[in-house]
Amino acid sequence: MKEALQALWWRPQAPPLALRPLAALYGAVADALAKRQRARAERLPVPVIVVGNIAVGGTGKTPLTLALVEQLRALGRKPGVISRGYGGRGPFPQLVSADSDPAAVGDEPLLIVLRSGVPLAVAPRRAEAGRALLAAHPEVDVLVCDDGLQHYRLARDLELCVIDGARGHGNGWRLPAGPLREPPARAARCALLLVNGGAPAAFGADALRFDLLPGAAWPLAGGAPRPLAAFAGAPVHAVAGIGNPQRYFASLQQQGLSLIPHAYPDHHAYCAQDLAFGDDRPVLMTEKDAVKCRAFADPRLWAVPVTACFEPGAEDRMRQSLRAALSKSWPTSPT
Repeated sequence: MKEALQALWWRPQAPPLALRPLAALYGAVADALAKRQRARAERLPVPVIVVGNIAVGGTGKTPLTLALVEQLRALGRKPGVISRGYGGRGPFPQLVSADSDPAAVGDEPLLIVLRSGVPLAVAPRRAEAGRALLAAHPEVDVLVCDDGLQHYRLARDLELCVIDGARGHGNGWRLPAGPLREPPARAARCALLLVNGGAPAAFGADALRFDLLPGAAWPLAGGAPRPLAAFAGAPVHAVAGIGNPQRYFASLQQQGLSLIPHAYPDHHAYCAQDLAFGDDRPVLMTEKDAVKCRAFADPRLWAVPVTACFEPGAEDRMRQSLRAALSKSWPTSPT
């Protein structure tokens, strides 16, 4: 039923009549809650930049967050990241390190730490995560809130909305009739619209395009990375437990690989049996999946990292927006 419902979301046709009153009810409740949260928003003692989206499912927020961390470092800032820690059991708030248990802190926060080494804390209430992070890392002078666009209890200085360029806003309806948490007009109010593939102009004249480019695969059991071309010539297993598995499968096929695809639910908690396919073919998975499979790694398992690469001029515009936001109410850090 869930798959059938989601298939309706991404079609251009209007949803069934039975779902439309539920969408109106969801919208009314969500909007009232958002208004109430804004009135009680908590401001932290450093600037806050929020990365999020208005549609459910994967849009590329985590690679974008990693790129934003590097942009801030290039500007002389000392960023930290806060996250809900979706899928983690806590306790919260909790600082995330390279040896954290993804079942406790969530898979995406652990991935961000492993890729960037940035200070990171998780908690459902992002302000609590921010306070815990700043107490442990007083050098941090700007916070990036990963997937926090609808968390209005946290005051923010800049909002970045990430959009899947291929799927866009789907049928344009709110949950459960469509994929949207908020209406499309909400995305237009963000300082930057960052479109993952596709035609950014469809979402506004100022929207910027980026693409997720896969890099060399690294072995979970240890050893040297291998270029993806080394896996061409014979079918390989491709594993994805993310919001949009088909995007990952397509990226591997564009590298000339023949795939046996295995799609799992987003944030799936893997066990060794999930990857027992009855042969010795290589298993290529996303980094988000890989952080949950390290405990039972074997030589078949490989992780494929992706990096956000921007269209010409997009990074300059991002830096301009960052500088403008950070200079409005907060002193610029010395460089």
